[in-house]
Amino acid sequence: MPTLVRKILIANRGEIACRIIGTARRLGIATVAVYSEADRHARHVAAADEAILVGPAPAGKSYLDGAKIIAAAKYAKADAVHPGYGFLAENADFAEACAGAGLVFVGPSPASIRAMGDKARAKALMAEAGVPIVPGYFGDDQRAGRLAEEASRIGYPVLVKPSAGGGGKGMKIAASTEDFSTALDSAKREAAASFGDDRVMLEKYLAAPRHVEVQVFGDGHGTIVHLFDRDCSIQRRHQKILEEAPAPGLSDELRKAMRAAAIAAARSVAYIGAGTIEFLVTPADGAFYFLEMNTRLQVEHPVTEMITGLDLVAWQIRVAEGARLPLAQDEITAAGHAIEARIYAEDPARDFLPRTGSLERVAFPPASPDVRVDSGVGAGDEISIHYDPLVAKVIAHGEDRPSALRRLGHALGETRILGVETNLGFLRRVLAHAAFLEARLDTSFIERHSAALVAEAKPAAAEVLALAVLGLLCERDAEARSSAMLDPWNARDAWRLNEAAEETIHVRDATAQEAHAEAIRVVHTPGAWSLALADGTQYFRSSGALAADGTLRVDLDGHRVEALWMRSGPEIRLATREGEQHRFLVQSLEARGPHGGGQTGRLTAPMPGRIAAFLVAPGAEVAANTPVLVLEAMKMEHMLRAPSAGIVREFTFSLGDQVAEGALLVTFDPDGA
Repeated sequence: MPTLVRKILIANRGEIACRIIGTARRLGIATVAVYSEADRHARHVAAADEAILVGPAPAGKSYLDGAKIIAAAKYAKADAVHPGYGFLAENADFAEACAGAGLVFVGPSPASIRAMGDKARAKALMAEAGVPIVPGYFGDDQRAGRLAEEASRIGYPVLVKPSAGGGGKGMKIAASTEDFSTALDSAKREAAASFGDDRVMLEKYLAAPRHVEVQVFGDGHGTIVHLFDRDCSIQRRHQKILEEAPAPGLSDELRKAMRAAAIAAARSVAYIGAGTIEFLVTPADGAFYFLEMNTRLQVEHPVTEMITGLDLVAWQIRVAEGARLPLAQDEITAAGHAIEARIYAEDPARDFLPRTGSLERVAFPPASPDVRVDSGVGAGDEISIHYDPLVAKVIAHGEDRPSALRRLGHALGETRILGVETNLGFLRRVLAHAAFLEARLDTSFIERHSAALVAEAKPAAAEVLALAVLGLLCERDAEARSSAMLDPWNARDAWRLNEAAEETIHVRDATAQEAHAEAIRVVHTPGAWSLALADGTQYFRSSGALAADGTLRVDLDGHRVEALWMRSGPEIRLATREGEQHRFLVQSLEARGPHGGGQTGRLTAPMPGRIAAFLVAPGAEVAANTPVLVLEAMKMEHMLRAPSAGIVREFTFSLGDQVAEGALLVTFDPDGA
């Protein structure tokens, strides 16, 4: 008998929680959010009809605690639980516990989750169903010696992957026998930390495949359909950052074969709900291999929604209620092309190291039928060490791929973020790269083109420097007007009895290395300023206005420019249309002092995290760039290397300790000391 869902608890946070709440509200379903102490003021909490605290900041004590989530659902008298993606979304025990508590689990059956959640078992199932798989080892014997033997049999390079994993977490490449032990140990540690299961499987490493996936949907009445394909080849750290639908450049025959294989895969486990079958495609011969099935909604589902016009969350709820799929396969159509860009708080120049901190200023493009922004954060929110550093997803649709690319590029240009560092500029460079424009895609795209995609820290252009100073002048002008309203004698405007007011502002570009302070001469005239930069650049008439949200609009000799601007003490931050953040220090206000971290003889933490492993011992002689320890942060392992040649003197923390960003971790005696 069909179940009518009237109240749904979202067992997740961030943008996916906000996205599910939006559909539930449209369907007339009441919503309950859960939150950790770190998310007390989060957007998904404010968006829901009710919200319940489920524990402290660490996910293991809040969002991953199934018993607390179910207790919250029962307390709120919810009918159903939607897990979103990540956290408990692919946890069969949790799905089973929901059913045991009389709650509708908006997702597949526990049996389907178990069958596909164990990646090694899923490979065997797919082989039985006639779906092509990558050569590898998927056995239960997890002895290091047996795994090493299997790696040699498969042939290097091999990929070491957590059996219970997903999202690229814990995946390690071993190029040779010498690398295998290190890769295996690291994969097992990360698998245990992320999934509570350190079992691994081995696969032949395909050097430059495409990553193509097929969206499938099943109901409880035996119907399984596909909703076309997506390309997710643009990845860093085995995690996607750009996705598009449909996958460009595939032959009709290949699409047909992959879609048929995807439906066969879903049918082999009697799949119900939204799922994704992921394949690796080798462009040279057009062969494809089953990679894994994600038994949940994917992060990139909006591109499928944009080309089909369907709401996949609404379909999930409908199927969970026991209804049939609303459309048959021949009734599902696709129009145009859609591309999604994931904006992360990370530093592309430092191997995409996740960043934490406050989003001081945020500006997204306005929503339209062809541009969509999915985000769970805004100005003033924190990007925390405890959760994924995703800031937002910007999705654009066009009648074809070039028009979708153009719209997405424009939308990213309208997206400006100040505070925590992001990959926004990097994404814009990928979109503009000739190989991407020509759809020459594979999973090694970023690595192969890194020299062109990762921007070096260069001195700010004259126009950017002028914007930084004009923001300061606009801010001072507004303060002066406010002061003058109270007492005209306090006015700090440009009026002089016989001549124009002049001043020199000393500004140092803090983004570029070894930058010197520039002396910028400012001449105040009524309603405008004249700027003369040290390099000879002059702007003879400049004016501007600074809005309360930090939007800076200026006119430089007839050229209107817009940026996002903010000041904190002596520091000025500026975000331009190119997606880059710039930092400047006003020299007269700059607090001088020693600069820590990164100098020869010391290794400091680049971000908050936990000491996961020591790779050398005190007293070891190391060369520059030698791996010395592993820092675990944001559910991933980060290899920290010696800053120079020398002898390891001391580790200042113990294994398992939590460390703060900038904390001194290792001291060295320089080479020859």
